[in-house]
Amino acid sequence: MLRSKINFSIIFKIIGILLIIEGFFIFLCLPFSIYYGSEDFYPILNSGLITVCVGLFLWFVFRNASNKNIGKKNAYIIVTSVWLIMSVFGTLPYILSGEIPNFTDAFFETISGFTTTGASILTDVESVSKGVLFWRSMTHWIGGMGIIVLSIAILPILGVGGMQLFIAETSPGTKPEKLHPRIKETAQRLWGIYVLLTFFETGFLMLGHMNLFDALCHSFGTIATGGFSTQNSSIANYSSYIQYVIIFFMFLSGTNFTLHYFSLHGKFKKVFKNEEYKWYAFILFSLSIIITFILFFSRDITFEKAFRDSLFQVVSIGTCTGFATTDYMHWPVIGYSLIFFLMFSGGSVGSTSGGIKIMRHVLLFKNIKLQIKKIIHPTAVIPLRLNDKPVSKDIVTNVIAFFIVYFITFIIGSIILISSGLDLDSAMGGVASCLGGIGPGLGSVGPVSNYAEISIISKWTLSVIMLLGRLELFSVIILFSRSFWRK
Repeated sequence: MLRSKINFSIIFKIIGILLIIEGFFIFLCLPFSIYYGSEDFYPILNSGLITVCVGLFLWFVFRNASNKNIGKKNAYIIVTSVWLIMSVFGTLPYILSGEIPNFTDAFFETISGFTTTGASILTDVESVSKGVLFWRSMTHWIGGMGIIVLSIAILPILGVGGMQLFIAETSPGTKPEKLHPRIKETAQRLWGIYVLLTFFETGFLMLGHMNLFDALCHSFGTIATGGFSTQNSSIANYSSYIQYVIIFFMFLSGTNFTLHYFSLHGKFKKVFKNEEYKWYAFILFSLSIIITFILFFSRDITFEKAFRDSLFQVVSIGTCTGFATTDYMHWPVIGYSLIFFLMFSGGSVGSTSGGIKIMRHVLLFKNIKLQIKKIIHPTAVIPLRLNDKPVSKDIVTNVIAFFIVYFITFIIGSIILISSGLDLDSAMGGVASCLGGIGPGLGSVGPVSNYAEISIISKWTLSVIMLLGRLELFSVIILFSRSFWRK
C-alpha cells in the first residue's frame, strides 16, 4: 500500500537537482556549435543557463528538505514530473535557435528523445545546426538509462530514498535485480556499462570512416535504443560494415544489462542459461531468417543484401531502436506484417529497450501452459518457474494486467488518431510505435516518413503515449487513482 505522505519539498528539490544536470548536458553541445561555426551557440548557451538557474532556484528554496524515506508516493510523482519538466526545458534549444519554433513540435521532438522513441517531426535533419542536432541525440542518451537512475548513480544526496525512485523508474511490477546491496552502486555499475558500450561503438563506427560527431550521435541513438540519426536517410547510405556494427550494438542494448555485467566478470553460464535472453535471441534470429528468404525470392537483390536488410530491420524494431536501412512498407505484405507484430515484443527487462519486454511474453505463455496443465490435473501443485526459480502470483497477475492495459492504451490511442484524420494503418502503426518506443510506424508515419504532418491532437496524444510506454504504464496511470492521493 502507498501509505507514505506526499512531500512536495523533496519533490521540488530533486526536480531542481535534475534540471541542473540537464543544463550541464545542454552545455556539452557548445563545443560542437563552436567547431562547426553554427549560429546556435547563444541559443544553446541561454537554454543551458535558463535550465540551470531554474534548477538552482528550486534547489536553494527547498534545500533543507529531508532526503530520507522518499516513499513510493513521492517516487512516482517525481519520476513522471521529472520526465515532463525536463522535456519542457529540453525544448529550449529548439525554440530559441528557431530550428523548431513551434512548442508542440519542439515538445514532441524532445519527449520523443528522452523516452528514446525516435519519432520525429523534422523533415530535413541534415539542415539542422550541429549544436542542436547533438542535443537531439543527447536526449536519447540521457533518457536511455533513465534520468532517475542517472541521479541515483551520481547524487548520494538522494540517500536511502533512491531505492523507491529506482523501482518507480524501472519496470514496475517486476523485481529489479541489484548488482550490489546498495542501490547507488547498482546504478553506477549500470551506467558504467552504458558508457563503455557507447565508447566502443563510437570507436568501431569511426573505424568505418564515420566522423566523430556522427559516430557519437549514432552511438547515443543505438545504445539508448532511440533511433535519431543525423542523416535524412537514417542508416541506409552508410556502408555494410557500419550497418553490421550498429546491428551488433542494437542487439547488446536490447539485452538485460545485468547479463553484460555477468559477461564482464566471466559468468557466461548465467547469460546463456537465462530464459529471456534465449527467447530474445531466438525471436530476432528466426524472424530475420524468415524475412531474408521472403526478400530474396520477392526482390531482385543478393542474398547478403536481403539478409542484411532483414537482420537490421528486425533487430532495430525488436529492440525498439528505430533506425532504418530500407523502407519495409515496400516489402511483401507478410514481411511488413511481421514487422508490425514485432512492435509488440520489445527487448529484455533491464535493457534500454522499450515495448512489452520478452520476459512478460515468456511469463504469459508459461502461465497459459500452466493453466492447461491444471485443467488436466486439477489437484496437482505446479509452480510457475523462470530460470529455475518460482515466480510469485503477484508478478504473474501484474504481467496479465500489464498486457490488458497495454492493449487498451493501444486501442484508445488508435481510435483518437483515426478520429483526427489518420488512416487505419498509420494510426495503428504510429500508436504501436510510440507506445513501444520504436519511432517509425506504418503508412504515412513509416520508416521513410515522419510525424510532421499529423494533427496537433495526434502529436499530443502520441506524446502522452510515449511517456506511458517509457514509464511502463503503471508509473503514470497510478497518479490518476483517487486512492493514490488519499491520505
